[in-house]
Amino acid sequence: MLKLAERMVISFCGGVSASTAHTWTTLNGTGVDDVRVMTRKSVDDPGRPPGIVLSAATSFWLPVPPKTAFDFLRDENSRSEWDILSNGGAVQEMAHIANGRDTGNCVSLLRVNSANSSQSNMLILQESCTDSTGSFVVYAPVDIVAMNVVLNGGDPDYVALLPSGFAILPDGNSTGGIGGETNGPTGGGGSGSGGSLLTVAFQILVDSVPTAKLSLGSVATVNSLISCTVERIKASLSGEPASL
Repeated sequence: MLKLAERMVISFCGGVSASTAHTWTTLNGTGVDDVRVMTRKSVDDPGRPPGIVLSAATSFWLPVPPKTAFDFLRDENSRSEWDILSNGGAVQEMAHIANGRDTGNCVSLLRVNSANSSQSNMLILQESCTDSTGSFVVYAPVDIVAMNVVLNGGDPDYVALLPSGFAILPDGNSTGGIGGETNGPTGGGGSGSGGSLLTVAFQILVDSVPTAKLSLGSVATVNSLISCTVERIKASLSGEPASL
């Protein structure tokens, strides 16, 4: 499971990294901070579902310390407050592997107890990591059959993953040292009085045919997903009403 989580994080970083061949396009007038989108074709990659993958990302400020944002996003008990795809279902942690001294550094296997029968065969693999400079929470839905193969010693490289996640950084206005670090142990980029810079990035398979053309409807759907997620996070952490 740790090998699969490592590949998931690498895939997330690669999937949201721009290049001369894959550049970000900004969508204006979305109702939240500018959302950027980028498309990739996935072909002959056993670790990624085949088709057209749409990446969408945006960054915004939160008036809470990085540790508060990190703990909120990694906690399965608060996931239903922001994760639209969980349909408000309760999330249960099936497995937990510590991956560092901080309690936030771990790999988790989550299950969504949703009334939606189409999600009954899906689990969520999640890795969270934090230190005094910043934090990330990366997750990906995984097929329960494929996950059982991995847990029984199967090759994790053939599990198709399309990870999404968050990067959390201090805003530079915290008191204390680097990232608002005060005396004593801290996590999530420090526990000072400053705010957080949060980047949210989704990768979604919008067509299972790699040669298909990207539709405007797919872009609108992904834009709506990321905008609604941002609104929910703001409503939960900053007290702003969510315009859903």
